[in-house]
Order: sequence, then C-alpha cells, then structure tokens
Amino acid sequence: MYRMSSADRVLAYSIAGAAGFVDASGFLAADRYFVSFMSGNTTRLGVELARGSSAALVAGMLLAGFVVGVALGALVADRFEPWRKTSVLITATLLLLAAAAAQSAGVTSGFLLGAVLAMGAINNVFRKSGEVALGVTYMTGALVRVGEGLAGLIKSSAQRRRGALESLLLWASLSSGGCVGALIYLHTHSVVGWLAALWVLALTVFAWRIEARESV
Repeated sequence: MYRMSSADRVLAYSIAGAAGFVDASGFLAADRYFVSFMSGNTTRLGVELARGSSAALVAGMLLAGFVVGVALGALVADRFEPWRKTSVLITATLLLLAAAAAQSAGVTSGFLLGAVLAMGAINNVFRKSGEVALGVTYMTGALVRVGEGLAGLIKSSAQRRRGALESLLLWASLSSGGCVGALIYLHTHSVVGWLAALWVLALTVFAWRIEARESV
C-alpha cells in the first residue's frame, strides 16, 4: 500500500471501513455468517459439514456468492478500465441498494445475496496487471504485513517495516467500520442497508474525482 497515492490510500481505508460495516450487519442478520470474510465462512462450512447440518448450505451459498461477485467486478473492471474504480463502485452500490431493498421487505436471504455479491465485486477497485492488487474486505494479508513490520522494528530493518503502518490502518478501518455497523444494526437495523449503499455511493464520487484527475 505504501506505493499507492495518498488519495488511493484514503479510498482503500474508506472501502475497508464500508466492508466492515456491511460484514458486521450481515454477520448479525445471518446468525454468525459473513458477507466479506470468507475464511470464517469456510471454517463454518467445515464445522457444519462435520455436524451433518443443513446450515452448511448457508456457508456454501455465501462462498459461491462472493466468488461470483469477484468475477462480476473483474468483468466490469476490464470493460471500463479507464474508469475501473468508479465502475466497480457503481456496481457495488447497485448491489447494496438491492440488498437494502430486500432487507426492508423482510427478505434476509436477498439482503445477504446482494451484500456478498457487492463485497466480492468491490475487491476489484485496486487491480494491477489484470489481477486484484489489494483485498479490501479481508485483512489476513494486512495483519501478516503488520507482523513483518514488527519484526522489522525489532531487527531495525527498514525494508520489513515498509508498508506496515498502512496495513495497520487498513485493518483498523475495517474494524472500526464493523463496530459502527454492529451498533447501528443493533439499534435501528432497518436502515443499515441503506446507509451502507450511501457510504459506497459517496466513495464512488470520490473515486470518480481521482480518475478524472488521472485522465487529464
């Protein structure tokens, strides 16, 4: 992340915050399943399969939905490459609006489907050489980088410390967004989907301004 422009870093932190917001609300709505953290769903899948529980279907469907969302986001990013960030965020916004509408109608499965598709798609905002360069909805890689930075601090290695602070801020953004999302869901869950869509819509405008400057 340290090689990214300051504007892109702010965008990445903001997307991670939105992902935490959506994931926390999905986690509470789906009885402890995730819409952006697929490692957790994979563990749940294994546990439920071992139990012989039909709940494994929920984890399996969320995993499949995330993969489809990533594929959708990649296709959109490739189709609108000069405006990749903007187009991917527009796609995520539309999916989150659909999720919010389903939640308002009391269709929890529709809310989860729209949310997991959006979280998969949004990982395509930052791409390099045709591949996802920065995952913004999962933090294992970021925490590994923080650990490497800690080792670099102990050994006085500037190379190992490089990017650790940015990775820590990325993790903190997702964690903070999750806390806010959970608080809002627990008090007024009927609006949480709409607020998530508005958050990503605002990021779409920010991304458009970044890409507009880059195209000049």
